Amino acid sequence: MVAGLASSGVDVLRLGVLPTPAVAHLTAALGADIGVMLSASHNPAPDNGIKFLARGGFKLSDAVEDEIERRLGEDWSFPVGSAVGRVRDAYGEADRYITHVLSTARGGLDGLHVVVDCAHGAAHMVAPEALLRAGATVEAIGARPDGLNINAGHGSTHLDKLQQVVISRGADAGIAYDGDADRCLAVDHTGAVIDGDQIMAILAAAMHAGGELAKDTVVATVMSNLGFKLAMREAGIHVVETAVGDRYVLERMKADGYNLGGEQSGHVIMLDHATTGDGLLTSLHLLAVVASSGKSLRELAAIMTPLPQVLINVTDVDKGKAKSAELATAVTEAETELGDTGRVLIRPSGTEPMIRVMVEASSEDQATKVAEHLAGVVRAVCV
Repeated sequence: MVAGLASSGVDVLRLGVLPTPAVAHLTAALGADIGVMLSASHNPAPDNGIKFLARGGFKLSDAVEDEIERRLGEDWSFPVGSAVGRVRDAYGEADRYITHVLSTARGGLDGLHVVVDCAHGAAHMVAPEALLRAGATVEAIGARPDGLNINAGHGSTHLDKLQQVVISRGADAGIAYDGDADRCLAVDHTGAVIDGDQIMAILAAAMHAGGELAKDTVVATVMSNLGFKLAMREAGIHVVETAVGDRYVLERMKADGYNLGGEQSGHVIMLDHATTGDGLLTSLHLLAVVASSGKSLRELAAIMTPLPQVLINVTDVDKGKAKSAELATAVTEAETELGDTGRVLIRPSGTEPMIRVMVEASSEDQATKVAEHLAGVVRAVCV
C-alpha cells in the first residue's frame, strides 16, 4: 500500500498499528488528504481489506466509492524522479490520538478495575494506556498481536475469555474491542454482556441528563432492539432509525445535526469527538458514567430490558422476491399477533443470496415460533 501510494506521487505518513478511529482522527488533525486503514475489522487476518477515509477523517460515501471503481481502468502516467512520493514514519502520533480521546471525558476512572480484551489487534497498545492514564486499574488480555492472530478467540466476537477473567479477578467491568477497534462491547462484574444498544442507552441517558444530547435524539439502525426504543421513549429521548450500517447512521447524524448514534454490534459514534465509531472513546465515556454515577455497570444497563430477538438467515433464495405480496401478508399477520410488544424485520442480504428474518417478542418461545413460520414462508415464496 505504501509503495503504491508513493509511486503515484503521494507523500505517506506511516502510523504503524493503530485503530481505525485513530487513523480517522489523525487524518483530520494532520491535514492529510486521505487516510488508509488495512483491516479485516472483526474477521481473521486472511480477510484483510482496505478502508479509505476522506479529508477530515470521514468514510467515503457510496457515490465516491462507485466513482473510484469506475475509474480503476483508466490509463495514466506514473510520476518519476522528484515527483515520486516521500515516505516518513510517524509512529509517535499514537500519543496525539490518546491525548485527544482523554480530553473528551468528564472525570476520571479512579477506583475502577477494568479488564480490556484487545482482540490481538489495533487497540493492544492505545486502549490499556489510555484507560490507565484515565485512572483505572487495567488488566489487558488479547494484547499480543503477531500479525496473524487478530480476532482469534478474543475480542468483541469472542467474549467468553473476557467474562471469565472479569469474574475471576473481581473486576468492575470488561471491555472487548474488535480487531480495528472501531467498536466495543462490554461485560458487567457478573459477566453479563452489555451490547451496543445498552451502551447507547446508558450514554444517551447521561448526555440527556447533562443537556449534551443534541435535539434529545439518538440515531440507531432498524436492527436495534425494541427494548432500546421503549427505554429511550421512557427517558424522553427520540430515536431516529436508519438502514443497517454505521455509515448510514453517520450520514443521518451529519445531515440532521445529531451527536450520538450507533449499532447493536457496538459501533457507537460520538460526533462531537470523532468522525467514526471509536471503541476506545466509547469505552472511556461508558466507564466515566460508571465512575461518576456511583452505580455499577449492571445497574446502569438496567435502563433497558432487551426483548428476546431471534434471527434466522434463510439461504439460497431469490432476494428479489423479498417484497412479494404473499410474504408481505405473512409479515402483517405476524405483526398483528405481536402487537406493541414485538416487531418483524425482513431484510435481504446485501452480499449473499440470503434473506434475514428477525423477530422480537415478549417471550423467546413466541419470537422463535413467529420467526420459524416466516422463514418457512420465505423458503416457499422466494425461490
